[in-house]
Amino acid sequence: MVAAREVPPAVNAAAISGEYLSAASFLGIAGLIFAQGLGSLWYSVGYAAGYLVLLLLVAAPLRRFGAYTIPDFAGGRLHSSTLRRWSTVLVLIIGWFYLLPQMDGAGLTLEVILGTPYWLGVLILGAVVSGNIAMGGMKGITFVQAFQYWLKISAIGIPTIVLILFVGHGSTLNLEPDRAPTFMHTTKISIPEDLQFTVARPTPVTVTGRLDGRAEVRARTTLKPGTYTVSAGSDLVFKAGAQAPDRIGLVPHRSPAWDSPFVAVGPDGAHPLAATYGLIIATFFGAIGLPHILVRFYTNRDGAAARSTTLIVLLLLSMFYVFPAILGVLSRLRAPQLYLTGTTDGIVLALPRLLLPGALGAALAALVAAGAFAAFLSTSSGLLVSVAGALSHDVLRGDVRSFRWCALVAGAVAVGASLLVENFSASILVGWAFAIAASSFCPLLTLGIWWRDLTWRGALAGVLIGGGGCCAAIAATMAGVAQTGWAAVLLGYPAMWTVPMAFAVMIVVSLASRKDRPIDVDQMLLRMHLPEALLQRSHARARGLAGEYLQDGP
Repeated sequence: MVAAREVPPAVNAAAISGEYLSAASFLGIAGLIFAQGLGSLWYSVGYAAGYLVLLLLVAAPLRRFGAYTIPDFAGGRLHSSTLRRWSTVLVLIIGWFYLLPQMDGAGLTLEVILGTPYWLGVLILGAVVSGNIAMGGMKGITFVQAFQYWLKISAIGIPTIVLILFVGHGSTLNLEPDRAPTFMHTTKISIPEDLQFTVARPTPVTVTGRLDGRAEVRARTTLKPGTYTVSAGSDLVFKAGAQAPDRIGLVPHRSPAWDSPFVAVGPDGAHPLAATYGLIIATFFGAIGLPHILVRFYTNRDGAAARSTTLIVLLLLSMFYVFPAILGVLSRLRAPQLYLTGTTDGIVLALPRLLLPGALGAALAALVAAGAFAAFLSTSSGLLVSVAGALSHDVLRGDVRSFRWCALVAGAVAVGASLLVENFSASILVGWAFAIAASSFCPLLTLGIWWRDLTWRGALAGVLIGGGGCCAAIAATMAGVAQTGWAAVLLGYPAMWTVPMAFAVMIVVSLASRKDRPIDVDQMLLRMHLPEALLQRSHARARGLAGEYLQDGP
């Protein structure tokens, strides 16, 4: 589970980065920037900045504590089997929830590249990762993920640079304020499914298929401002200079909304500042509570190596996140037809072939697809290690055989659940996983490391109320309970209220149950915060005194 605690910081940092750069980073961020606007850059900022918070608050102390999993820390720090069991439940929820966008991205990638059914990519990824984990364990996965980071940054960086060099960004009119994007040249759009769209001004178009229920064969018409329905399999041809239509259900792509520095929520874009703070809180503090990330710090030799690892991770992530932002903006400039097809998570895959038809575009698309699968494989591997580790170590016997069986079971559950989330953006799903982690394990770890008065009753109450409230809000959003106004913001970005609530509940309940404070809390805090060299000298001195006592007698 911890690769003998001998992974060097540079290798561990590359492995963490390879594991962390999931479908949401590789495909989702560029898609969100394209579809919802520049405010979606907060996702990449939050994903990277979360490691700075993790470095400051928990990286080295958690490594010195010496636990294998988050439930290990919870049970060992507060001496509560009840808290340990509920922590295991939350590890499974977060791990499986984070697995959903990886499986979803695999299905989408094969669908875009090869035209296969969505479920086939999900099934292939689940089978490959589950078998890999069952046979390899943490040490094998570490070196694979370190390699996959460099594959991913090459797979997204090389196509970005080639597209800029060969195609350029073209006219920047599509970025001007108060201007909706327009087609730079005559563009044919194949409609993949029945959909509705709106146009804001008279727009000439040639239709082959069914528009508003009427069969048309290369019919030239001018669409008046309003809403239209087009059937799957139809083709629409727009002339150069025509305004790109708005697909119903997506955030309108007119420039005032797209240029906003805040996150857009739903079709009405309500309360963007509140949504932005909700996203910031989830991503900044969620990294602390991600079980597949924290287990990596147990593979370092000591606390100093854990800090070095985190600093290198910040550098590697910052290098990567430059490219999705460029691709998102480039898509708006050069490929506004993607607004109508609605496959925003697939723009990184589709853009090379759209801008560079022919062998070069196909080669770049193949490279991007390889990087996408590296993203799914590396992140899914780390998540399955965490889920299988929690199941085997905290529920079963904890031996290698039970770990392998748990990896297979966890993979099967993730595959089944992934078939139900095809219509959700990968970045949105990952953002929710961050919100759950921020609302449960972030308060537990932060207070457990830095506050001596934390009790198991306070920790349990905070974990259940914060994590449970966040899960309930996410479930309501997925069920479509509220899609506009304050309700959509509070349910879609619940970290803004569940994280403070979890901290407050833990503190209040702990103060009310001080009698349950562990009697050895001071020794545990010393172990987490004293320099390891000092602790080792103290242990050596204690062993020496004990040896003298046994040799010489009283």
